[in-house]
Amino acid sequence: MVQLHPHAIAHGGEAVARKDGKAHFVLGAMPGEVIEATIVEDRGSWARAVLVEVIEPAPQRRTPPCEYAAECGGCQWQFTDGDTQRGWKRETVIGQLEHIGRITSPDVRATVQVGPDLGYRNRMDFHVVDGRAGLYRPRSNDLVHLDHCPLLVPELQEVYARLGDLDGVDRITLRAGTRTGDLVAVITGDVPQSAADWGIPVAVRDGDRITPAIGSPQLTEIVDGVTFSIPIGGFFQNNTPGADTLVDLVRATLEVTQDETLLDGYCGVGLFGATVGQSAGRVVGIESTPGATAAARRNLDAAGVEHNLVTGSFTRDIESLDEYWDVAVVDPPRRGLGQRGIEAVTSAMPRRIAYVACDPASLARDAKAFAQCGYEFVGATPVDLFPQTYHVEIVAQFDRRASTES
Repeated sequence: MVQLHPHAIAHGGEAVARKDGKAHFVLGAMPGEVIEATIVEDRGSWARAVLVEVIEPAPQRRTPPCEYAAECGGCQWQFTDGDTQRGWKRETVIGQLEHIGRITSPDVRATVQVGPDLGYRNRMDFHVVDGRAGLYRPRSNDLVHLDHCPLLVPELQEVYARLGDLDGVDRITLRAGTRTGDLVAVITGDVPQSAADWGIPVAVRDGDRITPAIGSPQLTEIVDGVTFSIPIGGFFQNNTPGADTLVDLVRATLEVTQDETLLDGYCGVGLFGATVGQSAGRVVGIESTPGATAAARRNLDAAGVEHNLVTGSFTRDIESLDEYWDVAVVDPPRRGLGQRGIEAVTSAMPRRIAYVACDPASLARDAKAFAQCGYEFVGATPVDLFPQTYHVEIVAQFDRRASTES
């Protein structure tokens, strides 16, 4: 047992305390507290510890609003209020840009709150064991059975309460179009008898194939006044008001005009192309999933946006667009763009790039590579799409340096 005095929050959500020159990482602790913890992993220069007792709590510590917070791994930060969480997220982005990106005093604005801090998730994936749904404990394969989950939007909380016995089910995904009223459950495994009482369409996933089982599953959502058709097994932002905020930030960042072409990289179902793209003369885009590309074409058509969207790898197939672009928005997976992705998006030398990042460390690594390609980091805005967790979305701006203009 060791007594620790946490002083900061690390990327990954753990508190950091230094003792005898070694960094100790403790989940569930806060800066400004005095705690007792047990070392569970010692790597020489750093150690990971498990919180045992809070001896002196920080003023911002609160009783978690969810009864499962202490054991469920779905949330990490329910022990403090939303404003404190958003401050930590901004500090994390700044820290990663400074330490990894080597950017001195980066311009990182206050983290934007986009809606309620509970009841915001329009999608949640649950594992099922012994006929009951739940989420894993932190860093464990042990399932915590949940009778309810306060992160779900209210309409999905009502569905979750009706699930009943899920015998034969391995996983279940609940999804909602919060502004269209669409609800759907996607299960892996057998359709349970209780499914008839859920009151929503049900589909079954078998590998990459999803087939209807009850009703006619469909999923649509409205963002920035545009109605999006979404494959029921495909990606869309899990926080609908957050999607509005991302669109607003990308639009304000790019300031695209009708005489410009917008590249929508990793375009998904066309969230940015169908919204921000309305201000451009043309949108070109690339997406690796055929179903998402098809949905994006339908969505941009419905929004009246002229486009050329192709299916392919952003890093390998960008030349298949055979077009130039004046500005770009990229929304890569958690690992970021990487050197090849940055070379792809800058190959047409756009004047400005809006980078939507879901990992501060990946953004920071890519910021260094952007600098090598003639682009400077201008600023970033964190967005709190996932309250109660350490996850943060970021919209960053990169401008082409004047010396690289033709």
